[in-house]
Amino acid sequence: MNFGRVLTAMVTPFDDQLRLDAEKTKTLVNYLIENGTDGIVVAGTTGESPTLTRQEKLELFKLVLETAAGRVPIIAGTGSNNTEESIELTKEAETIGADGIMLVTPYYNKPSQEGLYQHFKAIAESTTLPIMLYNIPGRASVNMLPETIIRLAQIENIVSVKEASGDLDAAAKIIEETPDSFTVYSGDDSLTLPLLSIGGTGIVSVASHIIGNEMKQMVESFLDGDIVYAANLHRKLLPVMKALFAAPSPAPVKQALELNGISVGKVRLPLVPLNEEEAAALGKVIEEYNSQK
Repeated sequence: MNFGRVLTAMVTPFDDQLRLDAEKTKTLVNYLIENGTDGIVVAGTTGESPTLTRQEKLELFKLVLETAAGRVPIIAGTGSNNTEESIELTKEAETIGADGIMLVTPYYNKPSQEGLYQHFKAIAESTTLPIMLYNIPGRASVNMLPETIIRLAQIENIVSVKEASGDLDAAAKIIEETPDSFTVYSGDDSLTLPLLSIGGTGIVSVASHIIGNEMKQMVESFLDGDIVYAANLHRKLLPVMKALFAAPSPAPVKQALELNGISVGKVRLPLVPLNEEEAAALGKVIEEYNSQK
């Protein structure tokens, strides 16, 4: 299944007491849809999922679905390192009306490849929703090998993977050996164009909060055959992409949104806001980029 080309892994807006902020969330959803986003991933890592309660996740799913009102697909982050808990949250997301779910590799437990397969298979059997797998060894401490993803792609409703291992050889193997209908998204903004060049579908992006239209333009230019322009745009966008990961995400992108007039509040502990030096460095990159528009 194709969820679109540029999906945004949405930050979770908080108020001054770091509670979910419904109005800020509505504003952010509308802003993203108006600025290049083809689909929204809710309560993923960028949405600070480790610090969201189950009830908060459900509230967030409902709120984003209501606000999007069918304009773009909404993918609910229901993955965790607890298989039964993921199954329960997935069922509730399906009842609420999510268009799909994203399942991260179980972190901390460090399961074997067979354990990963059985985990995702069990969740897939509990729902009719299309599933995007999410491989991010840098955060989860386990790398789901291409062979495991290829095997999982044989399950009817496992239709996609967000590949954030940074390994283009692995991505190429997945693209080559899965059904044509199976989609592979980059989980790294800076690898969007390289992944497209080997047959990938698009990006699940953090940077699209700030440069969504430009990311969309880059993808569409490449697909239209204007590779030189797409490459030029990639190089121009790279400093912004890098600046948004200069400190633990999503602190930089939340700060950048504030700089661009979109209020989303601060991050919850154990993350901390940018310090003065980090904020100044980010502000300089955003200012320089905005001045070149």
